[in-house]
Amino acid sequence: MSDTSAASRPRANDLAQPFLRGGSLPRVAARIEAFFVRYRRAMWLVHAGMFVVFVTLLFGPALLKATSDNADAFGDFAAFANAAIWSLWFPLVFLSVIFIGRGWCGLLCPMGAASEWANRLGPRLAIPAWVRWPGTPIVSFLVVTVWAQTAGARDHAEAIAIVFGSILIAAVALGFFFGRNKRAWCRHMCPIGLLLGVFSRIGAVDFRAKRPRAGGDAWTEKTVCPTMIDLNRKTESRHCIECFRCVSPQSKAGLYLRLRPPGEEVAAIREHNGNLSEVLFLFTGTGAALGGFLWLVLDSYQTLRATLGNWAIDQQWYWLGEPGPIWLMAVYPHEREVLRWFDFFLVSGYMMSWMAIITAALAAATAAAAWLARRAGGDAPFGRGFVELGYQFLPVAMVSLLLGLGGDLFEALGSLGLGAGVINFFKGILVLGAVSWSLWLGWRLLARQGVPASARWLPLLPGALGSLTVAAAWYPAVFST
Repeated sequence: MSDTSAASRPRANDLAQPFLRGGSLPRVAARIEAFFVRYRRAMWLVHAGMFVVFVTLLFGPALLKATSDNADAFGDFAAFANAAIWSLWFPLVFLSVIFIGRGWCGLLCPMGAASEWANRLGPRLAIPAWVRWPGTPIVSFLVVTVWAQTAGARDHAEAIAIVFGSILIAAVALGFFFGRNKRAWCRHMCPIGLLLGVFSRIGAVDFRAKRPRAGGDAWTEKTVCPTMIDLNRKTESRHCIECFRCVSPQSKAGLYLRLRPPGEEVAAIREHNGNLSEVLFLFTGTGAALGGFLWLVLDSYQTLRATLGNWAIDQQWYWLGEPGPIWLMAVYPHEREVLRWFDFFLVSGYMMSWMAIITAALAAATAAAAWLARRAGGDAPFGRGFVELGYQFLPVAMVSLLLGLGGDLFEALGSLGLGAGVINFFKGILVLGAVSWSLWLGWRLLARQGVPASARWLPLLPGALGSLTVAAAWYPAVFST
């Protein structure tokens, strides 16, 4: 375990007490746990197979281009790979956190596995402070999100290979140099891991310590956990990749699998290491995803492009009209798409502007809610209240990222024969459900702060306005055909 001091050892009377799993469907949880514990030594075969599949999907299409713009996914490998990545893998992995948390990361992800394999060969240096900084995965997520847009990773096989291939190389390199038999990439830098980790807080899967210690979550390399969780002090789901290495059903120590109602952890976030960095990710990630969609569909972007383009010409900044490097932006003349430095800066700036707008709006709504909650009898100081109430936007942020970054799922539904009206109705239900869930979480969080039921409507109002603002901003996505 992560701490072998006398204070951490279970006492004799503790060992005499029977272990009670608790939670929802405890027998189902016990069977799932037993299955993965039994076969966890064979998981490297799954990781190896996934690595081969992943590399094939990334780099194969760049060698075998689609035969035409309308190539069928079932008759052309390049088209199939694009559909597999953007229409299935990303959105379905994204949605899976509600049911299996970060199970993808520990059981299937080839990048995390490759990073850990490389760690066994490298010098295993101490993880530097800049990697462990809480803002590092947020920066990683925003950079990759903007980069995927400017490089055209949705539409071009070479761009998919460049963007995701670079991420794979970064994961292997970080794993090679840093950590001691750990996954520093998964814990500290993976942009997808950050996304799945934050949203796993509303998931139905939890791993809890049989002999918990007080003091809250802590980071340590003296543990069997590959993401450096101090197991006896684990209270949050974010960093747990569900590899089952810490689980031993016959032992009176370690962790165990517990199923729970979705949203349970967020509703009691003050007991589960809520922190400002996650709240900022919810705000900034929502805005970046929104900007990544809106620049493609809003007339305001084209108007802005024309206005600034004419101004740049008047300034004789002709270099802005030159194409940039293919690794940074889409330069594919044979596919009738060539971005220039002007487009690169404009798309990036447009996305960052929407990020700033949404972040400011949600931060203002959260600040107002925290102030009103305190005035209505809540026990949380403003800073802690701001962090706690910021988590109410988690469902809205999740659906925003699904619509913005996993939108190809809905196009795939259209190719299966569903009409635009049915698809738009489905997207509308998702948005409405997310807003409703956010309101419910806000109500529960205010109750945990001690705000009387008769007074909760007032501090709940800013949160409701924030959620509705995000929903309204996604109107073009919900009702686009």
